[in-house]
Amino acid sequence: MSQIIRKRRPALRKLFVAGLNQKAAVACVFAAAFLLGRAAAMVRTMTLTQPAAAEGNWGLSFQQEGRPPVANASYEELARYDAWYAADTEEKIIYLTFDCGYENGNTPAILEALQKHGVPATFFVVGNFLADNPELVRQMLAQGHTVGNHSFHHPDMSQMSDPAAFEKELKDLEDLFRETTGQEMARYFRPPQGKYSESSLRMAQQLGYQTFFWSLAYVDWYADRQPTKEEAFEKLLGRIHPGAIVLLHNTSSTNAAILDELLTRWEEMGYTFGRLGDLKR
Repeated sequence: MSQIIRKRRPALRKLFVAGLNQKAAVACVFAAAFLLGRAAAMVRTMTLTQPAAAEGNWGLSFQQEGRPPVANASYEELARYDAWYAADTEEKIIYLTFDCGYENGNTPAILEALQKHGVPATFFVVGNFLADNPELVRQMLAQGHTVGNHSFHHPDMSQMSDPAAFEKELKDLEDLFRETTGQEMARYFRPPQGKYSESSLRMAQQLGYQTFFWSLAYVDWYADRQPTKEEAFEKLLGRIHPGAIVLLHNTSSTNAAILDELLTRWEEMGYTFGRLGDLKR
């Protein structure tokens, strides 16, 4: 008998190992099913409690030339917070905006090109730009442009949980604008760095602000790495679309150099220019 067992031991070992492998495989299947179930539950919870506009860095995906990009929040989701990234329209209209972090000599040429073409723009300014360049800000207003709120210190306001701190960033700029121009600042908000959260969108709305993202921009803000004219036109002509809110930076020497021709090219493509205040849902 012992001889028979010894002879069969290898076969028994194989069966034993096979049984272990089968049990491990079954365990893995159950573990995977459990994890998938947990993940699905988390997704359902997020879908029920958080809109797609909940938080993050503003982002765009251009999928078809001449058509609006896909953004990481829809028109409808942003509408809950009086926020925009473009107009939902087939009309060939552009809403031109500039973010003004500081002045390095390019804003006068930008204003000259806008005046030549009779194009209105919105300039989103921060505290140091307003404090250091009051004459330029007054010139913007005198030429019919709008000045919006880009916060006083340009922090990541998506991380602000204290409504009082959030309000102070906007109100301090409002106060300085009133002292500088004698006018009330338009209640238009551009989130610094394009960072936002559901909470920040709601707090801006509760303060009476509309939030404006964008549907077309390009990397134009590095003073020592300015795009060429060809690179700028590739993006700004190839990706323009009906209802676009365009973001440019006033610090860009490329923008100052090309704006006159850029406006002409857009006009030749059949585009006109509107004001953010004209946006309707």
